[in-house]
Amino acid sequence: MLEPKHLRKGKTAESQALTFLESKGLSLIERNFRCRCGEIDLIMLHDQDLVFVEVRYRRKDSFGGAVESIDSRKQRKIRMAAEAYLQQNETLMFKGCRFDVLAIDGEEERSSIQWISDAF
Repeated sequence: MLEPKHLRKGKTAESQALTFLESKGLSLIERNFRCRCGEIDLIMLHDQDLVFVEVRYRRKDSFGGAVESIDSRKQRKIRMAAEAYLQQNETLMFKGCRFDVLAIDGEEERSSIQWISDAF
């Protein structure tokens, strides 16, 4: 069965985000962590900080851009999923944690990437 187009585009955006962040010195720990609270697209290590990354892709900005699509409800779900991750991995030692957003706007060939470190 073929995967729906929007899911394929989401995976492509996550792969693009991962490549971008790795080029900036972050290392992947886990991709698509899921729990009953929600999902975290990318969990990465930057120096000694654990970084929870939300990747957002918008082909068109008719209903707002990628950054604007992360409302307070989405932020709360990401925080709850991060708490679940930390509880499951309490033996890991980090200096700190932060929430980053990687927003990709536009068609794949002409997309722009905006990285917001410590977004919320």
